[in-house]
Amino acid sequence: MASIMTNAAALTALQSLNATNKSLEQTQARISTGYRVSEASDNAAYWSIATTMRSDNSALSTVQDALGLGASKVDTAYTGMNNVLSTIGQIKTKLLSAVGQSGANKAKTQTEITALQAQMKSFADAATFSGSNYLSVTSTQVAAPNDGVQQDAKIVSSFNRSSSGAISLGTIDINVESTKLFDSGLATAVKNQGILDRQTSVYSTAADQSAYDTAYAAAIAGGATDIAANNAGQAAVSGTPVKIDNVSAFNLDITAAGVTDDIITQMVTKIDNVMSQLTDAATVLGAAKSSIDLQKTFTQSLMDSIDRGVGQLVDADMNKESTRLQALQVQQQLGIQSLSIANSSSQSILQLFKNG
Repeated sequence: MASIMTNAAALTALQSLNATNKSLEQTQARISTGYRVSEASDNAAYWSIATTMRSDNSALSTVQDALGLGASKVDTAYTGMNNVLSTIGQIKTKLLSAVGQSGANKAKTQTEITALQAQMKSFADAATFSGSNYLSVTSTQVAAPNDGVQQDAKIVSSFNRSSSGAISLGTIDINVESTKLFDSGLATAVKNQGILDRQTSVYSTAADQSAYDTAYAAAIAGGATDIAANNAGQAAVSGTPVKIDNVSAFNLDITAAGVTDDIITQMVTKIDNVMSQLTDAATVLGAAKSSIDLQKTFTQSLMDSIDRGVGQLVDADMNKESTRLQALQVQQQLGIQSLSIANSSSQSILQLFKNG
């Protein structure tokens, strides 16, 4: 039925054209942004998930930076530790060569040993990165509980979100107490010295030294401080043995009064024990370095996985959208033509009235 009041064909064509234009706008937006879900109105659930995961990925990026900073700190400490190990080996060699030497030659050897000791202190002090030094520390705690134990260094290694949405952080802990070589804190703060400045007693005979070392180790294992352990070690040695007090890898003087070849021999044993402790400390740093490297690799893989997962939820398929764009453009042209044809039918009715 032809009507001059209502052009049904034109209304239908207009509705179809509006729908096509709306789809065309949506497709063009997807192509321009690269997302099929760019706003909450596109798909509230997917948009919410993607927003949360992007935020988590940003946090993981910060974790990656923290791991990089932590790796630099550990690498610096590890480099210093290796140089100290090499130097302590030279000191051991100098001590061995001093056995049986004349007083004049021992003085020359002592000069070399003193220079090597200063070099070890320099290595430890220089092993600082971004204000952190795991080899040379300064105890400042004077209030209770003052046990002299250095706090573990913590490196943020992971950002975790549970199924309930609760957030937690993971850390790689470095036992600085086991890696410290020097402690330059005040006497009131220092309860446990470092590996190189820890002062003990050296005896002239292997038997006395063994009795001392056994009691000292037992006291340390029981939680005693260095000072208390030293007292316990001395108490375990009977009689009036020949000894030298306050000996450390950083405080060796083969020219001091009372230092005999037997004492120097025991100093060699002490330095050998120090080398063993340094090796253990290097192992702590090496294990931390390995853990950091593994965590960095995992974190990067996790970030890539999250990116892929978010992409599957919200990214637009550009091949599909491009094909759809072409089809909608054709539909738009046909819709315009259909609307034009529908409107022309009204013009035909008006023409009939004019001709009549």
